[in-house]
Amino acid sequence: MSNVKIAIIEDDQTIAQMYRMKLENEGFEVHLASNGSDGVSMVERSQPDLILLDMQMPGMTGDEALSEIRSYEWGKMIPVIVLTNLGEEEAPKHLRSLGIESYIVKADLTPRQVVERVKATLKLG
Repeated sequence: MSNVKIAIIEDDQTIAQMYRMKLENEGFEVHLASNGSDGVSMVERSQPDLILLDMQMPGMTGDEALSEIRSYEWGKMIPVIVLTNLGEEEAPKHLRSLGIESYIVKADLTPRQVVERVKATLKLG
């Protein structure tokens, strides 16, 4: 899976490092950003194959970051998995219209299951 890049936009560094470790162990190249605005810049620079996006972050929220990413030609087609503590019913109503692949509540899946979801989304055996 060399050269498959994953962007993680997550303000909780413990969680971000945990997912980074799991994904790197599977051979992914991982880029981290700890808030929405840094995440937009990082995605533009790294052009990842998939984004794991938290919703609740200081400054620019996940849906605001995704909205900005989607406004650029380079960001229109990147698959996004929302990875959050917000229940889906609490999510911003316009989130689905921004084009997300899946919505994961962190407490519902183990990191291993999240990696499996990433692989399935990217159609990697």
